[in-house]
Amino acid sequence: MTGLLTIPFTGLRKQYNNLRQEILDVTDEVLRSGQLMNGNFTAEFENWLARRNQVSYAVTVHSGTSALECIAEYYATQTGMPNPPCVLIPSMTYAATANAFMRAGWDIHLIDVDTLGILDPKKVPDTSYQAVVLVGLYGTAVTHWAHDRIWRDWKLHETVVIEDAAQHWLADNCVRIGRAAAISFDPMKNLPCYGNGGAVVTNDIDLMHFARAWRDAGKPGHYATGTNSRMSEIDCAHLMVKARHLDAWQLRRAKISEYWIKQLEKTSVRPLITNANRQDHAHHKFVIDVDNRDKLKKNLAIRKIETRVHYAQPLHEIGVYRQWPGPDLLSCASALGRRVLSLPIYPELTDLEIDYIIDQVRDCV
Repeated sequence: MTGLLTIPFTGLRKQYNNLRQEILDVTDEVLRSGQLMNGNFTAEFENWLARRNQVSYAVTVHSGTSALECIAEYYATQTGMPNPPCVLIPSMTYAATANAFMRAGWDIHLIDVDTLGILDPKKVPDTSYQAVVLVGLYGTAVTHWAHDRIWRDWKLHETVVIEDAAQHWLADNCVRIGRAAAISFDPMKNLPCYGNGGAVVTNDIDLMHFARAWRDAGKPGHYATGTNSRMSEIDCAHLMVKARHLDAWQLRRAKISEYWIKQLEKTSVRPLITNANRQDHAHHKFVIDVDNRDKLKKNLAIRKIETRVHYAQPLHEIGVYRQWPGPDLLSCASALGRRVLSLPIYPELTDLEIDYIIDQVRDCV
């Protein structure tokens, strides 16, 4: 049972081996040019990213966290919001979502999620808030919000909808419904760079100008205060190489998800990608909701299958965020935190590995 296969959580080593010569060629091109920041590859990648997201502007920054920080500061300081402005954030998300708004001085309200980990519209309070952050957890599309009853309330009250799109930006053909979206290219994402990278995507020309100044210490002309948050020319060059393979990678992820959903149909395991949402899903993570999560994780580790938990504690259970209003311990977010397990899913998995993973899950539950 043990020792047949060893399956790491990411396929980064396999991916690099497949692209090695392409990666080395563009790295050499950048280094020989001497243009290590804000060069042709950065411009090319930003243009590609704007087209892919069907928006007018994309501004690369140092990370997805930086992108959120830039957006949070822009709306807090440049748009006439009250001080402090209030933002709704789903409790089941990575800490960076809340941290960005805390650093920009926002008043945060943490909201419970549904059984897929997405902000639950039934838990949204009155409209006395200025912004809401939509998080497509694990890659779930958020475009359905544009058809929800509450969307009319948000438009009526001019609530700013912001997408923390680090996990879901490739969902539903990259349709953006927020006024701004933050994207991440860290090594765990579907389009990964070899360090940190992110972007702000938007149709708002003022936000675009703000972001370009903000990432470069407020230059030119100190349009705004800012920081050093540029994405390197090498990273942008690498991502342009990978962009050529992205559609094939996404198709492979989708096929793995479809197969695993079918294999788990008559088990006690509940995938958070379902037949109902998989067509629009980004397939960033394949997460299952399961009894005795920790026991399953341990048994899979014995079988040399690496898994992760995203996330063991929703934000409202973490000390630093308990000062803010949030769900109670009987929330759906708290339940998911005790039950979810992320399986390794990446396009470099072989058919044998795909079968091995799901067979071991079925055998262990």
